[in-house]
Amino acid sequence: MQINGAHVLVTGANRGLGRQFVLSLLDRGAGKVYATARRPDLIDVPGVVPLRLDITDPASVAAAVTAASDVKIVINNAGISTGTNVVTGDLDAIRREMDTHFYGTLHVIRAFAPQLADGAILNVLSAISWFASAGAGAYHAAKAAEWALTNSARLELAGQRTLVTGLHLGAADTDMMAWYDGDKSAPEAIVAAALDGIEAHRPEVLADDWSRQVKAWLSEDPDVIYREAAAALSA
Repeated sequence: MQINGAHVLVTGANRGLGRQFVLSLLDRGAGKVYATARRPDLIDVPGVVPLRLDITDPASVAAAVTAASDVKIVINNAGISTGTNVVTGDLDAIRREMDTHFYGTLHVIRAFAPQLADGAILNVLSAISWFASAGAGAYHAAKAAEWALTNSARLELAGQRTLVTGLHLGAADTDMMAWYDGDKSAPEAIVAAALDGIEAHRPEVLADDWSRQVKAWLSEDPDVIYREAAAALSA
């Protein structure tokens, strides 16, 4: 799978990593880039095809498939973070997270899958897919579900030779993470790792040191994981 000349659709393309995906795809010579958002008027990158897409609305997804019937790579980047815990938090906010990260991504995959034979899907996940954090319980649960969705879709679409890649990252220097004072990766570096992963036909991309560390902890006892993580975050 080569980015040069490919027709690509990016969800949540109006800001943050989504906008950087659009810029980097153009830099790599993508033949056409559909930059989607719930408000396409907010897309400010020249040379793309702005397209309205609300991934939580099946009718909107169906309309996007009709408008972008030539797409061979789909980048599922759209997401939200409500800062909600699962036991004491607002249930509507928890459902919004799951509706966006799991069901929204699922809507897009199911709708575009028939045209993605010999193509690719990249799902923007997170190190939080594997690691709970106080104040982000809903985000953790939804990203964990999206990780499981990524693995299942990869298995189901293997017969039509669709690459399904999961991108894991820690904090990126975007407006969504403006509140965070710790180390943050440059969006350009995260996106470069993701696009390199697509071209190398990799099922998983660990884009930074934090995602690599968290995955390495998965074989440890949970007490060890959270003790080591607390020490690392406070260092």
